Amino acid sequence: MKENLLVAEIDAILPQTQCRRCGFPGCRPYAAAIVEGRAEINQCPPGGEKGVRKLAELLGVSPMPLNAAHGISNPEEVALINEQLCIGCTLCIQACPVDAIVGAAKQMHTVIAAECTGCELCVAPCPVDCIHMVQANRQPPVTWDKSLGGLNTGLEYEREKAAADRARSRYQFRSERLEREKQECQERLAQKAEVMALGNGSSAAVNLKKATVQAALERARTAYAQTSKKNNNAEPSTGISFPNS
Repeated sequence: MKENLLVAEIDAILPQTQCRRCGFPGCRPYAAAIVEGRAEINQCPPGGEKGVRKLAELLGVSPMPLNAAHGISNPEEVALINEQLCIGCTLCIQACPVDAIVGAAKQMHTVIAAECTGCELCVAPCPVDCIHMVQANRQPPVTWDKSLGGLNTGLEYEREKAAADRARSRYQFRSERLEREKQECQERLAQKAEVMALGNGSSAAVNLKKATVQAALERARTAYAQTSKKNNNAEPSTGISFPNS
């Protein structure tokens, strides 16, 4: 139970880009790996040095430099699709971990910029190279706070947290949807196999009946032929005896 709570606390710090640069399939699996000692706290480029410091503070360990083997921390970016080049293959839709790309097969696709986490997972699958990453146009809210005697930088934190919470929800919703669709597909296949098995059983029963009837007919024909042959070979008898001369 304590480990689950700690995983949730670590996951709450991670930026929820679901980019897999950490070496795990998502932010929560990475959080679980940290708790289990299978990963370090410096494997999340989107979280940057700030994220490393927050994780270190939570876990009571010393901060460490961001591991460059997992990438470097860049300004926030979002995906942009060149809609004139898009062929509607849907590969980017399938790759997006938060369902931030909309479109249909053989139809133009577009990115919902407000929901894009900048994971870049849609870039590589594109067969026509029509997806590029551009700097996100998300201006941090800036207000003057009299109580602080300066700018209220806490609003930026609130924006980032709200975006991360929304991305987490979308990721979980997509994961649940894919699992549900997988189960429904398996159920349909099982039902189809059952129907086919019943159909094959019915066909076998029909074939058995036909074979039984055919065998009976063959026996009847054989018996009739034998009877006819016996009658034809027998000499006729009048029942009258003639005296010897």
